[in-house]
Amino acid sequence: MEEFIGKIWDRFITNSADRHYPEAIVHLDEIRRTAGIFFRALGGEGGLRIENATDSEIHARRSILQRIAGTGKKTQYAWRDEETLRLPDSIALFPSKELNRDLYLWLTALSVVPAVVAGEGHDWISRNQARTLKTLEIWPGLKSRYQNLLLAHLQQRPNPDALPAGEASQEKAIRLALSDPTETVRLEYAKHPPQPVSLWLHPSPPAQEFNSGAAPQDPDLPEQQDKENNKKQDKQQKRKKGNRTEMPDGKGGLMSFRLETLWSWAEYTKVDRTSVDDDDDNAMQTAEDMDNITLAQDSETTAGKIKLDLDLPASQYDDIVLGEGIPIDEWDYKQQNLQKDHCRLQVMTSRHAQAMDLPERLRPQAHKIRRQFEALRPQRHWVSRQNEGTELDLENYINFLSDRKHGHVNSDTPVYRDIRNLSRDLSCLLLADLSLSTDAHINNNARVIDVIRDSLYLFSEALTATGDRFALYSFSTRNRNHVRFYNIKAFNDNYNNDIRGHIDAIRPGYYTRMGAAIRYATQLLAKETSGQKLLLILTDGKPNDLDKYEGRYGIEDTRMAVLEAEKLGLRPFCVTIDEKAEDYLPYLFGSRSYVLIRNAEELPRKLPLLYLRLTN
Repeated sequence: MEEFIGKIWDRFITNSADRHYPEAIVHLDEIRRTAGIFFRALGGEGGLRIENATDSEIHARRSILQRIAGTGKKTQYAWRDEETLRLPDSIALFPSKELNRDLYLWLTALSVVPAVVAGEGHDWISRNQARTLKTLEIWPGLKSRYQNLLLAHLQQRPNPDALPAGEASQEKAIRLALSDPTETVRLEYAKHPPQPVSLWLHPSPPAQEFNSGAAPQDPDLPEQQDKENNKKQDKQQKRKKGNRTEMPDGKGGLMSFRLETLWSWAEYTKVDRTSVDDDDDNAMQTAEDMDNITLAQDSETTAGKIKLDLDLPASQYDDIVLGEGIPIDEWDYKQQNLQKDHCRLQVMTSRHAQAMDLPERLRPQAHKIRRQFEALRPQRHWVSRQNEGTELDLENYINFLSDRKHGHVNSDTPVYRDIRNLSRDLSCLLLADLSLSTDAHINNNARVIDVIRDSLYLFSEALTATGDRFALYSFSTRNRNHVRFYNIKAFNDNYNNDIRGHIDAIRPGYYTRMGAAIRYATQLLAKETSGQKLLLILTDGKPNDLDKYEGRYGIEDTRMAVLEAEKLGLRPFCVTIDEKAEDYLPYLFGSRSYVLIRNAEELPRKLPLLYLRLTN
């Protein structure tokens, strides 16, 4: 009974203290796509991602009900950095859902104005005033929406007459700055800071934040992506503040506590408390309850030790390098400059490739695909109604004689037919991503690399049946000076047991510096004389590498490489199994130049059919 009454009381106090409108709430997921289009339509940078903002502590005065309920301590501000636009994960500030939606769009528009224009170096009030003025000046159509939001926000703000003198002066200054962005205001000292201004961006954006559901990147560790099909994976969407610290050595510090009247002390001991104190072992729930998460990189675990050697293999075991390295350009979006010869690409071939037949398990499917694709093989066809040809077209010749007998003579009547070879004038280069993430399992029997290998087998069988010119290459990277580009099958090579041996020899590599690989593949494909040139890219993740080739830098370089290929008349098309691909591939390749295969096991079957759709 006591617990039941406590729940009722807690719910009553919390609802009474809550100043939000749950019935009019708008979630970021509902408007993320619209906000992204709106941001880019206003001239915002296309490479920015829209992410959830983090909770920020506020120390403004709270009502008695809020103090009893323990609410009103945090809020979520909108802000942006070089790679992301952070918006609140939900907005329920106004009783109208339309106003909450308009607030998302207003914050998005406000973030488009560059910080230097907004008065970088000034206080947060003047910066936001300058942003507001510039936004309304560039896009006057937003003025009516802003006035509606301003009126609703001012009605929600505290009454200055009910506040102490110092806080009342601050509130009046905030109201004046909101109503007239041209007015210069200064905040006087008060015991509590003013209430948050939901129409402005973050007063002091955090320097670095990360999602507690994802592990921090370490340049000395390989990317680890465990992809298990049909298995539930806990993922925390809400972003948390984070910081790093050194791992305690356990040699310093005392812990004291009072157990009734008994005082005790103990040294720090590293133990796995999740298995001792938490019967449910719900680590995700624990992380959800934490506001600030601190990470430390440990050199060992409580269960055992593991040692990894990530250096490049010795030369006698590594694959064969076919040259001294090819210089490749790279795009730096910050400087808006193409860095000449910034990367070094090594063309390689597998050392241990051995000739082999097509695997037995793939033969029935390969036979079916060959029969389907043989219909596209170039054939000889008779073409009727020609002015010149190898023989008479009897049907048209009889019509000509009939017309002449009735006095309808036409000397230009085509009465011949000719035999011609109707061929498919196209070339295709398939570029496969062999990064370390392809070593992840998709089920109990197969890894991503196994699915890619089977896809290359069936793709080659299909294109051999059509007679189309095609080439197979793969890549992985260690850094900008070590882009490993594997030669599996060149355009002039015949598909045979030797090529199947090279396909069987593909192995997971390192990272995914996609821009350099696409640029070199573009050079190879551009040399083809075919009228249609298809650059097919097979990947399982976004661009990344050990150095600064992360996040937006890698995205922008890859996008520039794709644009360069399109300017040369090539058609880049991406096939991916990355479930998050829809967040970045539309920006890289365009909305109609990529496809997401959600079930990786279906890739070998769907890849030839996709090629058929793209080229037929």
